Amino acid sequence: QVQLVASGGGSVQAGGSLRVSCKAYGYAYSTYCMGWFRQAPGKEREGVAVIDSTGITTYADTVKGRFTVSQDNAKNTLYLQMSSLKPEDTAMYYCAADLVWWYLSPTYTYWGQGTQVTVSS
Repeated sequence: QVQLVASGGGSVQAGGSLRVSCKAYGYAYSTYCMGWFRQAPGKEREGVAVIDSTGITTYADTVKGRFTVSQDNAKNTLYLQMSSLKPEDTAMYYCAADLVWWYLSPTYTYWGQGTQVTVSS
């Protein structure tokens, strides 16, 4: 059974950095495409950064140059390093996984529980 457990969220001031992690259980991690998505109150869930099984990455324009997605296949863990954070980055951040490469579309099959990131001005 696929299980994704996100952690590492918190509160930070604008301009600061934060790293969130997503530990995967129950499947052959290296064969899946993984991604980070976020959802702010009253807004739709949006793709932030995704990485396919070969390591190719795609970023939303709003985070390019500030966020970096990476993974450690030996630890079955996905990371999102966030720098130069802005108040508009405040949201619940979710990790997701699928055998299909959906790019930034929030149509992945498996989802973690989310971790809150709050950026104050």
